[in-house]
Amino acid sequence: MDFADSPEHAAFRSEVRRWLEANLPSEICVDDAADQRVAPDRETLEKRIAWQKTMHAAGWVGLTWPKQYGGRGANFMQQVIFDEEYVRARAPVLPGASGLNLLGPSLIHWGTEEQKRRHLPRILNADELWCQGFSEPDAGGDLASLRTRAVDHGDYFVVNGQKVWTSGAHFADWCFLLVRTDPAAPKHHGISYLLVDMKTPGITVRPLVLLNGHRHFNEVFFVRCGGSQGQSRRPTERGLEGRDHDPDV
Repeated sequence: MDFADSPEHAAFRSEVRRWLEANLPSEICVDDAADQRVAPDRETLEKRIAWQKTMHAAGWVGLTWPKQYGGRGANFMQQVIFDEEYVRARAPVLPGASGLNLLGPSLIHWGTEEQKRRHLPRILNADELWCQGFSEPDAGGDLASLRTRAVDHGDYFVVNGQKVWTSGAHFADWCFLLVRTDPAAPKHHGISYLLVDMKTPGITVRPLVLLNGHRHFNEVFFVRCGGSQGQSRRPTERGLEGRDHDPDV
């Protein structure tokens, strides 16, 4: 089997490599991007945000997102090549990674047009940073144990519960959050996906500091967290739930 680049792929690899060599600031390079995937302090975060904005302006963010949503419309092999060159250059994980890799594609597929207009450009340009509110003390890989509850109040939800191992929550502007909205449903059902403004009253973020001093993870507590639409933002019937009048994911 021949693993060599095709001429087209070689040209793309060369383009990526040249651009990174010309534009990546040496001061933000890292030896282990995975270990340092969350910035250790606010100063480093701001430098990485500036870097993501530079990349976005040059068309290197949201590489495989459709062009109509601000992406480049790149194919799978182009993404693989870009990732290889990005790691080779010792570039840091982008501060918007959760939004770019997890939330953004979900919004593109399931979100309302309002949600897409509101969030997708900000995700690409690192104007909004997101964290992932899935894991709980008793619910890791199996969401059947999910206990965080959300009660529907018509135009908003009120959330109570706890998340844990939430990477970057201390820097995040928003959280995409899994909550139980139908406690009577089978345990793998009755779960909804909410977009929650981290400035909503009732949210507390507490650090989980590792032995090496790194602060990647956090506990996040929700106590009577809710408010007007746009704080605990309700996915509409044709929004993130993906089906009419059914809150199940």
